[in-house]
Amino acid sequence: MNYPRLATGLLLASSLLSACKTQKMPASTDSASAPALAPLVWQSGAYSVYRDSVVQGRYVARARSRTHLTSNYQSPANEFQSPQVSFKFSLNGKDNEMQPGQDHVFVALPQDGQPLETSVIVFGQQYVDKTPVPANTYLAPNTPLRIRLDLRPVLAAFKAKGFYQLYNGQKLYKDDFKHVFVAGNTTPLSWDFDNLINKPQLELKDPDGDGIYEATVVLNAHSDQKTTLGEWQASLDVADLPQLASDFPMLDALYNLALEEAKRAVEPDGTFRTGKEWAGVWTRDISYSIILAQALLQPEAAKTSLLRKVSPAGRIVQDTGTGGAYPCSTDRIIWATAAWEIYLTTGDEQWLRKVFPIIKASIEDDEHNAYDATTGLVRGESSFLDWREQTYPKWMQPADIYQSQNLGTNAAHYQGNCVLALMAAQLGEAAVARQAQTRANRIKAGINQHLWLEEKGYYAQYRYGRLFPVLSPKSEALGEALTVLFGATEGTRAQTVVARTPVMDFGIPCIYPQISGIPPYHNNAVWPFVQSYWGLAAAKVGNETAFMESLMAVARPAALFLTDKENFVASNGDFAGTQINSSNMLWSLSGTLGLVYKGLFGMDFQADRLVFQPFVPQALRGPRTLSNFRYRQAVLSIEMTGFGHGIRRITLDGQVLPEAAVPATLTGPHSIRIELSNDVPAAAAQNKVAHHVAPMTPAVRYAADRLSWAAVEGAKAYQVLRNGQFAARTTETSYAVPAPTAYTEYQVLALDTEGYESFASEPLPMLAEPFQLTYELEKAAPKSGKPYKGYTGAGFVEISKTLNRTIALKVQVPAAGLYALDFRYANGNGPINTSNKCALRTLRRGAEVLGSVVLPQRGVDEWSDWGFSNPILTRLEKGSQTLQLTFDAENENMNGDVNQAMLDYLRLTRVQ
Repeated sequence: MNYPRLATGLLLASSLLSACKTQKMPASTDSASAPALAPLVWQSGAYSVYRDSVVQGRYVARARSRTHLTSNYQSPANEFQSPQVSFKFSLNGKDNEMQPGQDHVFVALPQDGQPLETSVIVFGQQYVDKTPVPANTYLAPNTPLRIRLDLRPVLAAFKAKGFYQLYNGQKLYKDDFKHVFVAGNTTPLSWDFDNLINKPQLELKDPDGDGIYEATVVLNAHSDQKTTLGEWQASLDVADLPQLASDFPMLDALYNLALEEAKRAVEPDGTFRTGKEWAGVWTRDISYSIILAQALLQPEAAKTSLLRKVSPAGRIVQDTGTGGAYPCSTDRIIWATAAWEIYLTTGDEQWLRKVFPIIKASIEDDEHNAYDATTGLVRGESSFLDWREQTYPKWMQPADIYQSQNLGTNAAHYQGNCVLALMAAQLGEAAVARQAQTRANRIKAGINQHLWLEEKGYYAQYRYGRLFPVLSPKSEALGEALTVLFGATEGTRAQTVVARTPVMDFGIPCIYPQISGIPPYHNNAVWPFVQSYWGLAAAKVGNETAFMESLMAVARPAALFLTDKENFVASNGDFAGTQINSSNMLWSLSGTLGLVYKGLFGMDFQADRLVFQPFVPQALRGPRTLSNFRYRQAVLSIEMTGFGHGIRRITLDGQVLPEAAVPATLTGPHSIRIELSNDVPAAAAQNKVAHHVAPMTPAVRYAADRLSWAAVEGAKAYQVLRNGQFAARTTETSYAVPAPTAYTEYQVLALDTEGYESFASEPLPMLAEPFQLTYELEKAAPKSGKPYKGYTGAGFVEISKTLNRTIALKVQVPAAGLYALDFRYANGNGPINTSNKCALRTLRRGAEVLGSVVLPQRGVDEWSDWGFSNPILTRLEKGSQTLQLTFDAENENMNGDVNQAMLDYLRLTRVQ
């Protein structure tokens, strides 16, 4: 689902072995609350893990037994909040009051017992309270603040002109005006504009109609103070599930906690519940959970859950999301890998035959709608990182997100095609297997050609932009892990990725560095399930340092919080402070289990066998058993001794087991004994980094032959891009540009003192006539009679599943060249951040498919809010051309019933 700097350091496991029997508490730890002589397993500058306890400062979690845990953890989130409150007003839940980085500021300090309230702030006019804040002064608990807004200039514009022109030049029409919210940096305020609609306490009202809108919010409320249960004792019978025993009571207890939570996650209808706070079945959540552990642990619930996410048309369902979901988001394909994992663990060929046509049809739709033939990559939002502003620059609209090409989503599509090829081969569908493998190879080549960052040693987060894409050099943890795990890397890149991807003291952050002004959720957050995939990637390449730290980074929060939380803040390790969180989170608990099955025991499920490839860090050496482990028709009791990444001897019922492989045909109870080689792996690095926030994204303007932008806090220089390529570096906040002789895009990035860069600014197009032409749609199809405003020409055209399913567009091309074709459109069928009514069409020239036209939602009932679709690049010859906009079978969205938009005009922009 999806919302004080610590010293770094790591005692390598090999150096801990000799000290573990006598190691005392670190000097920084509160020894009064910690075990006096407990054997130390692992330690960093942030926390320590002992055989029976986890210690983080004054907080201690203990394993009283393998089924009993206690913890004294309390969130410190409310203790030291600044009284300086930054905020903005928002019309209809959008960031549309002032330029990015320009906020109102109020200092919430006591005022002689008087209630705190702001001045009456005029919309669009910045207010800054210059009251000094004394040292060591913090926001008092339960501080009510009355916020007042003068909206009369906006209302007067509505009355005089029918619309209000926002700072960015867009027009908000009176009929589209619905709500006024306040967004900000102090809870319960939030900078998550897209989800303000879900926080009614942040809506300002004008009950007396005088144009002054008000709301009272309670800052630092005691109700926001987060604590966890102080004790967990096993209360469910999990004897039917695999049982773990080792010399590490804490790790065994956390395994048992995860087993119990896994059983609690199954609903009465046989589907998985995503989390304690998340009812229902979500495609990506259940899929990632099934791959980690649930396929082997609870296969029937896994099957039922996956089938719940199949549409009546026999396609995988993309969860609701940005701009109305599919195809802005395309990570539904991870369902295919989960379905294959179920076959590998069960051998159920009937299941294989059921899911094969679903996966085949879904991938064929995706190839039509989202595959980029130029790069070989797949378009669409970051897999699981589906909260727009948490991982993308604010200027990116859903159409831009569709156009982007993300690492994790491409890794998922690579594996989805590999899975389809394997399924097809298993079922005798040779032609399908060849086609799927060809697609997989093309995606792999695209990942390595277009996303690899040689100077950093890992893959870029995504390609983004408009006509000239650029790379985001941020790391993207899940994508980096999946690329390694699924084998999408080339050469030695897998080892390099694990060694050089940024990792923080409390774990691997979803992205790095962080985005300025965005609260923790995907930004500045660690997700235990992502950490688990990262740990499995580390195990695959034999990086003991990264694998051991991943085991500990998953154990620490589960032990201290006494549940498998959804996420926690990367910079301080606390579960409070993220925008949304849940206990008993399915993919988090599955990660705990998966690190045991697929990490320590190294289980690799294949079509005809189960292969063991264990990896036990030296600090975790010793005997461990996994009993009552069900593999297809067999029940295995597995005993493993020693440490290392290699097997000295493995036996099945006393007989040497060739290739460490259990045949899929095995039935009944059996005993497996694994003796590890006790080899110390070669030293492997990990890129430990401190918390860092990248500069804000500049907002660039053009006038009088110069680009200009406001100074960005913390920036030491700026980099200017021309058509996606480096043009200049400057310390100034302006840059002279020549008059264009062809279409040109400029962007600016801010660079801080440590060399980290902001996102590139919104592409600023510069045109030379006649390089852009427009064609009014009402000349090609019947004009709509709906009363929407803001269109150009004589009207606009409605498209739906019944209206204008095909529109023929005759255009006169003035000169041969490469053109970008896009549509000005409106879609008021839903908000910008969720629902499932993204409209979708195919643009053709005769029999040739030029590309998919994606028309995402732009706001609930905001039919006068016009924007542009994704651009389609194609070469056009001079003279008359006839294009067709068609509704194809592949253009079904996730709603099924509503696939609707209003079209104003077609725009042709000559790029070359």
